[in-house]
Amino acid sequence: MAPRPLRQVLAVLFDIGGIAIALWLALMLRFHEVPVDGGDFLSILFTALLAAGAVFFIGRLYRSLIRAMASIGFLVIGAGMVSAAVAVVAVATLETVPWDVAASFAAFGTLFIAVTRLVIRSVVTGGASMASHPVIIYGAGESGRRLVGALFGSSELKPVAFVDDSATLKGAYISGVAVHLPDSLPKLLARHGVSTVVLAMPSVSRGRRREILRSLGELGVAVRTLPDIGDLVAGKANVEDLRNIDITDVLGRDAVEARTDLLSARIAGQSVMVTGAGGSIGSELCRQIILNKPRRLVLFEISEVSLYQIDAELRQRLVDMGIQVEVVSVLGDVRATKRLESTMKAFQVKTVYHAAAYKHVPIVEENVLEGLNNNVFGTLSVAQAAARSGVEYFILISTDKAVNPTNVMGASKRLAELVLQALQGEYRGITFSMVRFGNVLGSSGSVVPLFESQILKGGPVTVTHPDITRYFMTIPEAAQLVIQAGAMAKGGEVFVLDMGAPVRIADLARKMIELAGHRVKETGSSSEGIEIAYTGLRPGEKLYEELLIGNNVSGTAHPMIMRAAEPFLPWAELSAQLERMRSMISNLEPAPAVSLLQDCVTEFAPAPEIHDVLHRALERKNNPSIRLVGGTGFEPVTPAV
Repeated sequence: MAPRPLRQVLAVLFDIGGIAIALWLALMLRFHEVPVDGGDFLSILFTALLAAGAVFFIGRLYRSLIRAMASIGFLVIGAGMVSAAVAVVAVATLETVPWDVAASFAAFGTLFIAVTRLVIRSVVTGGASMASHPVIIYGAGESGRRLVGALFGSSELKPVAFVDDSATLKGAYISGVAVHLPDSLPKLLARHGVSTVVLAMPSVSRGRRREILRSLGELGVAVRTLPDIGDLVAGKANVEDLRNIDITDVLGRDAVEARTDLLSARIAGQSVMVTGAGGSIGSELCRQIILNKPRRLVLFEISEVSLYQIDAELRQRLVDMGIQVEVVSVLGDVRATKRLESTMKAFQVKTVYHAAAYKHVPIVEENVLEGLNNNVFGTLSVAQAAARSGVEYFILISTDKAVNPTNVMGASKRLAELVLQALQGEYRGITFSMVRFGNVLGSSGSVVPLFESQILKGGPVTVTHPDITRYFMTIPEAAQLVIQAGAMAKGGEVFVLDMGAPVRIADLARKMIELAGHRVKETGSSSEGIEIAYTGLRPGEKLYEELLIGNNVSGTAHPMIMRAAEPFLPWAELSAQLERMRSMISNLEPAPAVSLLQDCVTEFAPAPEIHDVLHRALERKNNPSIRLVGGTGFEPVTPAV
C-alpha cells in the first residue's frame, strides 16, 4: 500500500478532478455548452475548490481517506459540495450559474467523489482480501467503530464481524460489518475461518475483561489488541501492529484509587533517593515519584547500564509532562557506607526508598555469602547512613518470601527487616518501615516474560510443580502502594500489601498459551499444541508463599494496606550476631553463616545441604578425592586402575 502522504495527495487530486467534471457537466446539461470563457470557468472552479476543500479539511476527510467511508464520510462530502455550490452562485451571476445548475453541480460532485472513494476502497480491500487474515472485533462501541475503519484497506487484516455484549446492537451494521452477540462466536469462527479476535473494549471493567478472555481462551483463538487509536490516527502505528493481551488483564484486579495525600506526603517538594533505581521495582518507584513533584530525585544504582536507562527515561518523561525535577544519578554500592552518607548529605535527602537487593531465589541459593552481604549488610549500611545524614523516612522494599523462609534470599530479607526494627530504637529523628509484597508481573526474571519466550518458540512451557502458587501484583500498583504505606509509618512497622488470591503457576501457563492462540498439549499426547513440562522444585523453592508471621495484623487508612506487629530482636543482641556473620562472610564460610542466619530468623527452614557454588568449588579443590555431580552434590572419585 502507498505511504499515507502519497495517498492523501492522490485523494486531493481525485477530488479536484471530480469537482471540475461536476461543474462542467452541470453547465453542459443546462446550456449545452460552457457559457463562460476558460478564464472565468477556472475562476469559478477555484472558488468551488476553496469552499469544498475547507469543509473537507475541517471534517477530516483526508485523515480517513478510503478506509472508513461510513455515513460520516458521506456527510462531509455532501456538506463540502453544498458549500461549493453556494460559493459558485455567490461569485457568478445567476444567468451564468442559476440555482438549478448549482444544485446539479452539488449532486454530481457528491456522487463523483463518493463513488471514486468506494471504487478505490473496493479495489484495495478486494485485492488485499486474498492475502489478508479475517478477524473478529470484540466490542462495537466507539473504539470498535474507529478500529473497523482503520482496518479497511489493511493488507494483513480483514474485519468480518463484530461481537458485542449489548443485545440492542444485534443485527446492526457498522461500516458494512454485522454485529453479533457473543454466543454466536463459535459459528462465526468456523464460518469465516477466523483464528484471531481483536479486543476493542478499553473502558470495560477488569472483571468483565477476565470473563471475556476466559471464554475466548476456551475457543482456541489468539486474542490481540491494536495499538492506541491516537497512534493510528497520527500514523505512528499500523493496524497490522497487533499486541498480545497483557497478562495483567487476566490476573490483575480492578484498580483501587490511590490516595493523593499519601502519595505526595513524603515526596512533594522533598529530596528523595531510591537505591536500586534501575531495577524493576526501583525504576517504577522513580516513575511514580516524579509524578508527585519532588524537588530532587537521587538515583543510586550499581549497574551503569541500568542507571543510564532509567536516567534517560525519566528525563524524557519530565520533558513530556512539563515537570521540573532535578534528577541526580549516582553510581554506587549499597555496602559503601561513606559514599552513601556523602550522597545523602550532599543532596539533602529526606526520604529513602531502599529497593536494592538480590531477589532471585536460585541465584542467591548458589551465592549464599554474597546474598547475605548485599541484602543484610547493604540494608544496614543504607539505614545507618540515612540515620546519620538527616534522612527522615526510610522505607525498605521487602518480600513475601521473608515469611517462614525456606531459602537464603527470603531469610536474608527477613533479617534485613529485623535490622530496621532494631535500629528504630537506636536512632531518633528517622522513621524506619518495611513494605512486604509478593511477585510483580513482568519484573526481570519473573515467569511471565519466560513463558512468553517459551510460547514464542513453540514450547514447552516449564513449571516447577503442578501445585505451586504465587501472589501477583502489577508493578505500578505495587509501587504506588509502597509509597502510600511509607507515608503512614510511625516507626518500625511492617506493612503488608493485599495481594488478592494466590495464582497457580500451571493455570497461569495454561492461560498464556490459550491467549496466544494455541492449545495446551497434554503430556504424552500426540495432538498439536504446546506442552507444560514440570521440572521439579528448585533448591529453596516453596510450593506457596505467605505474607504474615502470626496473626497480629490490623488495618490502615488504605483498604489494601495492612499493618503487622511482629517480634524482633533488640539491637544489642542483633548487632553481636551481625558481627559474627560479617566475619563468616569475610572468611568464606557459608555453612556457619546459614546456621547463624537460622539463629536470627528462627522460622527459617534451610535446605539440608549448602548449594553455594564457590563453597563447593573450594571443597573440591581442598579434597581431590571428591567431584561435583550434577551441580547438587559430591561423590567419591574412583581411582584410575
